[in-house]
Amino acid sequence: MLSHKTEVRVRFGDTDPYGVAYFVSYFRYFHKGIEEFLRHIDIPPETFFRNQQEKFGMPKVAADCRFLAPARYGDLLEMHTSVQDIKEKSIVFQFKFYRPSETQLLAEGSVTFVAIDHKWKARPLPEILLEKIQAAT
Repeated sequence: MLSHKTEVRVRFGDTDPYGVAYFVSYFRYFHKGIEEFLRHIDIPPETFFRNQQEKFGMPKVAADCRFLAPARYGDLLEMHTSVQDIKEKSIVFQFKFYRPSETQLLAEGSVTFVAIDHKWKARPLPEILLEKIQAAT
């Protein structure tokens, strides 16, 4: 399974009053990880999330995160992004966070996308995406 690594620096605005990365920040990191993963497999993110030419969209329908150890202001994190599951109409991305050169898992999560047509009805994953994602995973 392909896992793409993206570095993320915990910024001051990402933290709570105690200097610990606030849970909502991880969901922003997820989005960055997805965009970098897509670029890595030659899918422009703007054609994944909303593709007017092919008349499909990929909205997020679920997201979760488990926090195992705190990340603090200034920490450099290594986010590993991979495809956890592909179904007929959906794809699930998985994320794991580490400090570079450490093996302790800090946090892990997932985001589920469902393919929709131009009328907001669920549809099978577009072949244009499926081929590149399956070739990479």
